[in-house]
Amino acid sequence: MADNSNEDSLQLIKRLGAFLTLKLSNLFLHMDSRSVGAIAGLAFAIVFTWRLLSTPQRRQPKPQAPAASTSSAAVHSRETVNTNTNPTEDTTQNVIDEFFQPVKPTLGQIVRQRLSDGRKVTCRLVGVILEESSPEELQKQATVRSSVLEVLLEITKFCDLYLMERVLDDESQDKVLVALEEAGVFTSGGLVKDKVLFCSTESGRTSFVRQLEPDWHIDSNPNIITQLSRFIKYQLYISDVKLERPASNVVTAASLEQFFGCV
Repeated sequence: MADNSNEDSLQLIKRLGAFLTLKLSNLFLHMDSRSVGAIAGLAFAIVFTWRLLSTPQRRQPKPQAPAASTSSAAVHSRETVNTNTNPTEDTTQNVIDEFFQPVKPTLGQIVRQRLSDGRKVTCRLVGVILEESSPEELQKQATVRSSVLEVLLEITKFCDLYLMERVLDDESQDKVLVALEEAGVFTSGGLVKDKVLFCSTESGRTSFVRQLEPDWHIDSNPNIITQLSRFIKYQLYISDVKLERPASNVVTAASLEQFFGCV
């Protein structure tokens, strides 16, 4: 009966650990580090206290009669091994190990962390969101990079996102909007066509950014990154080559998805 009771208790603790792990992972997104540490400490204290209370007391060994034969000595040896082995402690330790396994953050959590909880983001299209690298190429076609789509949609869930690009004609503008729509960018609810801005000059894009006053601006033009470094809190420069003398608020990454650890 005692063995069955211990087994039931272990199963209950195991289920409780799994339940709390799931709940904690969902709460981490909305809690600061102090709250998370307090909950983790409380959980550890509960499990540790239960382990101390559930550890069976060692019984005093009964006096043994002198060994009459080799067979009786072997039996006594097996009994000693069984007495010193405590499977309950091993199982309890396994429960604790499972309970405190690190929880892998979601992409949404990574996006919020990397953006330092910034609420407004402006981003260039060419060379960042689109496969094309110049406005001249947009006159022929516009293609959304498939590898960046998941990150882009996550950004729209947490941030007020504005996309912008310089175009040479109205046809290029239409191609960009069609490509974004076919990729499903407007279906998530976080981005609408009115937040896709077009201009005819590079200085026009700079003017857009300064008027919107974002927390983050993402661009692949080093001149614009340099010009805006005095006015924008954070900037992400998309390039394989770092700036020679970047400002302290400028971060460089080869791609948007690399910055968020998706490649």
